[in-house]
Amino acid sequence: MPFVPVLHAEWIKIRTLRSQWGALAAILLATTAFSALAAVDADGSDPLFSVFFGVSLGQIAAIAFGTTAVSSEFRGGALRLTLAAVPDRGRWFAAKATAIALPALAVGLLTGFVTLLVGRAVLGGSAPGWAEGVRGAVGCGVHLTLMALFAAGLAAVLRSGVATLSVLIPFLLIVSFVIGDLSGSVADFLPDRAGQVALHSGWDGALGPWSGLGVTALWTAAALAAGAWRVRRRDA
Repeated sequence: MPFVPVLHAEWIKIRTLRSQWGALAAILLATTAFSALAAVDADGSDPLFSVFFGVSLGQIAAIAFGTTAVSSEFRGGALRLTLAAVPDRGRWFAAKATAIALPALAVGLLTGFVTLLVGRAVLGGSAPGWAEGVRGAVGCGVHLTLMALFAAGLAAVLRSGVATLSVLIPFLLIVSFVIGDLSGSVADFLPDRAGQVALHSGWDGALGPWSGLGVTALWTAAALAAGAWRVRRRDA
């Protein structure tokens, strides 16, 4: 089967699951709401991150979206039916990843610009400039998309939504906060921390906004490659 019909089939799966729409909505709501709350108490030291503070929580919804989209294939023999229609496992997994990436990017960019507008309204005169804000909004969208795909790759490796979320949520909520302030250390190269450099007005570590997103993209590519390998090697 050609790639486009496979992609269309995977998109139908995603848009017919209520949990997927809920996760996408949560990306927008969590990021915007917690960013607005953080902006109210901002001290002015990093106005851009005050605007996008909620991404730290919005990315949890993004990984839930990516995880659920893949893990649903491993329940009730769904993957066997999918592979009966699309025997080329590599093509199927590429279509699945694309079907995850496109809505995640659309919602991520929407989230970035809505959060920017809300944050500027809350901060008033201390808000970041438009050029810096747009960079943050685009970085927000790209980062959320990469985290959704990172989760999708890990879900394909672990073949379980529960296992994937049990690994990633503690990683984001504990590891990132416990060792994330060790600037200049290996913590700067964790997928969560690296991607969020684009959301800061300034940075002291080795990574800048786009190189940080590049590091997160490398983590995501590795996770997707591992997931594709796992799908090819293991029985459905």
